Amino acid sequence: MKITFRIWILIIAVILSLISIFSIPPMIFEKGLMVTSVEQSSTIFQDGLRSGMIIRSINGQETNTIEDYSNSLSLFDNLRENETQKLTIATKDIEIINIYTKDIINDISVEEIAPTRIKTGLDLRGGARAFVKANAPLSDIELNDLIAVSEERLNVYGLSDVKFFKVKTSSGDNLMGVEIAGSSPDDLEELIAKQGKFEAKIGNETVFVGGDKDITHVGRTGQDALITECFAIKEGEACNFRFTIFLSEEAAQRHADITDKLEINGTYLSKKLDFYIDEKLTSSLNIGESLKGMVTTQVSVSGSGSGATRNEAIESAKLEMKKLQTILITGSLPFKLEIVKIDKISPNLGEQFLRQILIAGIFAIVAVSIVVFIRYRKIKISFALVTVSLSEVLIILGAASLIGWNLDLPSIAGIIAAIGTGIDSQLIILDESRDKFESLTKRIKNALFIIVTAFTTTFVAMIPLTGLLGFMGIGAASAGLLKGFAVTTLIGITTGVLISRPAFADITKQLEEN
Repeated sequence: MKITFRIWILIIAVILSLISIFSIPPMIFEKGLMVTSVEQSSTIFQDGLRSGMIIRSINGQETNTIEDYSNSLSLFDNLRENETQKLTIATKDIEIINIYTKDIINDISVEEIAPTRIKTGLDLRGGARAFVKANAPLSDIELNDLIAVSEERLNVYGLSDVKFFKVKTSSGDNLMGVEIAGSSPDDLEELIAKQGKFEAKIGNETVFVGGDKDITHVGRTGQDALITECFAIKEGEACNFRFTIFLSEEAAQRHADITDKLEINGTYLSKKLDFYIDEKLTSSLNIGESLKGMVTTQVSVSGSGSGATRNEAIESAKLEMKKLQTILITGSLPFKLEIVKIDKISPNLGEQFLRQILIAGIFAIVAVSIVVFIRYRKIKISFALVTVSLSEVLIILGAASLIGWNLDLPSIAGIIAAIGTGIDSQLIILDESRDKFESLTKRIKNALFIIVTAFTTTFVAMIPLTGLLGFMGIGAASAGLLKGFAVTTLIGITTGVLISRPAFADITKQLEEN
C-alpha cells in the first residue's frame, strides 16, 4: 500500500500522541507509591517526607499497591491514643526511621504511580469533597455569585478538574459543594475555607483592597514577579518574593492623600504600608520619603516562604506569592465560609467502572469489525477500520494529556461517543466507495462531504455543553458533569474529520482499486 500524505499525517499524529501519553523514561517501569500530600504539622513531615516522593518500602516490605501500603500500616490500627510504633519508610530519595503515633495513617496520602501522563478526574483518581456554608442564608442568586467567584479564584490559582455544585439541605439552606481530584481534605480546606479579604492600610486607613475595583493589574511573570533573596534561618532556609501591582487612579489618590499627612523619619515616612489578609497582618513595607503625597499607581508587594532546604523555601515562597496574587486578582469572597463537611473520595468504584467500560469498548470494536467483514468480505477493510478507530482513541488521549485535561467518567463516555461517530463515518466512506455509478474519487469526495456536514452539526450541538458560552448565558446550566463528555467528544470528532477520516478515505480508495 502506498503511504499518501494523509496517511502520513495520521501516522505522525499517532506517534506524537504516544509521546504525549508516555513520559520519558516511561513511569510504567517505576516501582512504589507516589506521596500526594503530607500534613505539614506532622512528625513525618519534619522527618523529611514530602509530596512527590516515591515510597519503595515500609518496614522492609515492598509497597507497590495501595493494599501493600495499607497492610504495612495496619500495625497502627490497634494503637491507643498516646502509644507509638517504630516505622522505617524507604523512599527513592531518603530513608526515614522514627517512632510514630496512629495519626500517621491520616498524615500521609499516597496513590499508585500512573504509568502514563494522562490525568484522571475525581471519580477515577479520587480526591476530596467539601460542603461549604456561608455565614448568612443564601438565595439562589447569592449562591451563584459565590460559586462564580470561587471558580474564578481556583482557576486563577491554576487548579484543574475543580467542580462546584449547588446543594440544598432538608432544612432549605443553600450550600456550595466543591470537588477537587487528587487533593487531600487538608489541601481543599486550605483553598476554600478562607474568605481571602485583602486590605492594604497605612495606620488605620485603607489604601486599597483586592479585586479589580482598586487593582488594575497584578504582575505574575518576569521582573514583575520574582524571588528576590534566600537566607538561612533557625529552622532551615527562607526566601523573599516581590511582585508589582498597578492601582486605579482612585486608589493612587487615596495613597497620596494619606501619605501627605505623614511625617518623614530619615529616609522613610513615619508609618508603614501594612498588608492584611482576613484582618491578619501578613507583611509591612516602609514607604520612601519621595512617595509622600505622590499619586503613584505602581506598588511592590512582598512576602516570604520557608522550608527545611533552599529548594523547599523557594517553592514555599512561590506558593505564598501565588496565593496572594490570586486574592488580589479575584478579590475577597462575598461571604465568610464555614466547611460543614469534608471527606476523602475513594477511586475504587471509578476504577472498576473504567475497567468495565474498556472491556465493553474493545468488545464493541471487535463486534463491529466482524460485522464489517461479513458485509464487505474483505479482512483488510476490517483491519483498517479497527486500526483507524484505535488510532483515534490514541489521538484523543494524546490531546488530553497534552492540554492537561482530566479524564473523568463523562469524558470516557465522550471517547466512546467519538469512536461511534468515527465508525459511522468510516462505514459511510465504505458504502460510498462501492457505488459504481460515479468515479471512485467522486464517491470518496461525496462521503467526506457527508461526514463534514455531520461533524458540523455535532460540533455546534456540543459547544453549549462545554460552558464556553456561559458568559452569554448559553449552556451555563448544561455545563458541569456534561463538560467532560462534550470536550472529549469535540476533540474526537475534530481530530477525526481533520486526520483519521481523510486517511481512511485514502486507504479505502487503494483497497478498492486493488
